[in-house]
Amino acid sequence: MTDGGADAPETHDVDGLLDAAVGALGGEPRAGQRDMARAVADALAGDAHALIQAGTGTGKSLGYLVPAVAHAVRAQERVVVSTATLALQRQVFTKDLPLVADALTPLLGREPRLALVKGRANYVCAHKLDGGYPEPDDGMLPIAAGPTSELGKEVARLHEWAAETDTGDRDDLVPGVTGRAWAQVSVTGRECLESKCPVLDRCFSQRSRVEAAESDVVVTNHAMLGVQATSHDILPEHSVLVVDEAHELVQRITSSATHELTVNAVGRASRAARRCGHDTEAIDRAERRLDAALGDCTPGRLRLGLPEELAVVIEELRGAVRAAMTAVTKGSADEKPGGTAGKIATAALGEIHDVCEELQGEHGRAVIWLAPRDGEYDSPVVERIVSAPLDVAGLIRTRLLEEKASVMTSATLALGGDFAAISRHLGVDDPITLDAGSPFDYPRQGILYVAKHLPKPGMGGIGAEALDELEALIRAADGRTLGLFSSHRAAQAAVEAMRERLDVPVLYQLDDQLPTLVARFKEDERACLFGSTSLWQGIDVPGATSSLVVIDRIPFPRPDEPIAQARTEAVAAAGGNGFMAISATHAALLMAQGAGRLIRSSSDRGVVAVLDPRLATARYGGFLARSMPELWPTTDREVALGALRRLRGA
Repeated sequence: MTDGGADAPETHDVDGLLDAAVGALGGEPRAGQRDMARAVADALAGDAHALIQAGTGTGKSLGYLVPAVAHAVRAQERVVVSTATLALQRQVFTKDLPLVADALTPLLGREPRLALVKGRANYVCAHKLDGGYPEPDDGMLPIAAGPTSELGKEVARLHEWAAETDTGDRDDLVPGVTGRAWAQVSVTGRECLESKCPVLDRCFSQRSRVEAAESDVVVTNHAMLGVQATSHDILPEHSVLVVDEAHELVQRITSSATHELTVNAVGRASRAARRCGHDTEAIDRAERRLDAALGDCTPGRLRLGLPEELAVVIEELRGAVRAAMTAVTKGSADEKPGGTAGKIATAALGEIHDVCEELQGEHGRAVIWLAPRDGEYDSPVVERIVSAPLDVAGLIRTRLLEEKASVMTSATLALGGDFAAISRHLGVDDPITLDAGSPFDYPRQGILYVAKHLPKPGMGGIGAEALDELEALIRAADGRTLGLFSSHRAAQAAVEAMRERLDVPVLYQLDDQLPTLVARFKEDERACLFGSTSLWQGIDVPGATSSLVVIDRIPFPRPDEPIAQARTEAVAAAGGNGFMAISATHAALLMAQGAGRLIRSSSDRGVVAVLDPRLATARYGGFLARSMPELWPTTDREVALGALRRLRGA
């Protein structure tokens, strides 16, 4: 961090820089974009933290990239830009950032140096291609046996591509391959030999890190920030952090810091150690005891820590894997220290050891629960022990933001009309705040219809009355509907009902790959697309195809969701309103993102229909509504149906 002064970059000329970048696109700067660029420049020059809400159509990417690139070159301070997904990271690095760099080069006096950094598993491993790693446990035939299966054909194509690629980046492989095929030619961060690799000079991942260390601007993703915040320094030294889609950062950091222990994982670690020639009797014995102990448990949160029998097993397992790690690290007659088999074993054993230590940590610092198999919420069988951090604001503050200027931006940060909630969750104290608005006229372009007459949603998916309402809305719109559901159970019930009742195509999120479904949705104007989770964010379908966006219910976390439950209780214990701080904030983010799918261009028109009356009747409804785009509100069913009929020309 610098202290500003005479060497600090000037911020008053950011308008001219923005004009140059936007001019290169053949456009004109927008008022909100200009305000955003100025706020970013001020924050970077003053070593401050900024929270900036920039609605759809603002031109958010250029709004932060222009001042960030200028600051990096002039102040000679490296800037890291993080995006929520690999797809967004690719867009910024291959399209937006090069355009800005080219436009600003004549004005800055030199060309900005740019770099891309991803996790090691996103790059093909040259050493693994050379046969430097042992065959995986799944028993896949080596490529020399011939590509007789679909998997073998994919791996053969990967070997051919690896000999030609300049990047080794999975995103550059078109068409792509399955995850199982990619795993045959890549390694995780823990498995990588790093500086001890015999083909380090050919390592694509290492090359990207060297380039990053010599760059002005590094583009990465939130998963990498998660590693940086919870494990070790994985990014080059930098003085500025810009986080795009910042509303997702808390969840990504939480995911990175969440670890689980399963019997199968212990078994894999044991096999990896045996492959190095080491005795694993102690691990195998602990594995059997863990299996038996979990069999005597029921799923649920462990409010008082581990049960006594399970705690004894965890201590036994921790000691066994620690001893095995020591033996593997020293090497054996069959495996030299630092070899690939030993590295794989150390990685597998290390993951088990780390989660055991977390489970034995100070009570109250982590949320611990016994969980069934993913998706089987009502199953009585425990499959795994999970540990997650109670709070990540401190991690973000100390590991990502301390002694750095930062900009966090998204279309949804001002929840309930201000930045207080998101500021607490992100660990940002006294930030510069700006709502850059949107160029869209939401009250004239769209309607927010709340079906106030419907009963409050129950716990069993979607009710009969809501299905009837959904049918009426889709008939009025003649299809053209994006259905956002709070669970796959509700989405699937709606898909089945609408396919029976209507003559419009109804696509379901789990029927195919999401990009394929979105493409079909765009092509057929009468189509409907229903789903949950990922459909609420990131879907960009302008035009009449999504004239109607339906939200089945306010997406509060499940009442028995351990992390949300524990965080709610912690806020309440500190004298706050746990429901508003956790559940309502979570719902507000998703409601804002979901409603934002409707208006994607200045010519879009349509209706957001919420089938949950609580948005209009509950005390917290105003907080949620203020977090959403300012659509024209109504609870009149005929007004909504009439608007949809007019939009389709009926």
